[in-house]
Amino acid sequence: MVSLANRKSFSRSTAAALCLAAAIGSAAILIAAVLIIPGSARATPGFAGQTGQPCSRCHTSPTGGKDLTDFGKEFKANGNQIKK
Repeated sequence: MVSLANRKSFSRSTAAALCLAAAIGSAAILIAAVLIIPGSARATPGFAGQTGQPCSRCHTSPTGGKDLTDFGKEFKANGNQIKK
């Protein structure tokens, strides 16, 4: 790691290049974090309204989310329709 304690040893262009590199690195980390963080769940309250069931009927979390119960997997496999 480069120490900036002795600022006299750096020219202005070197310091500017270091600042630019730090800014680009920070931006790259931020962009990577945004791309890695999972998006919102695809479950919609509309399915709960359509079926009259709570979100927890299809999802392992009571508020919905990614992980499905066996019923939820069957519902999804059946084109988001309850088998009659």
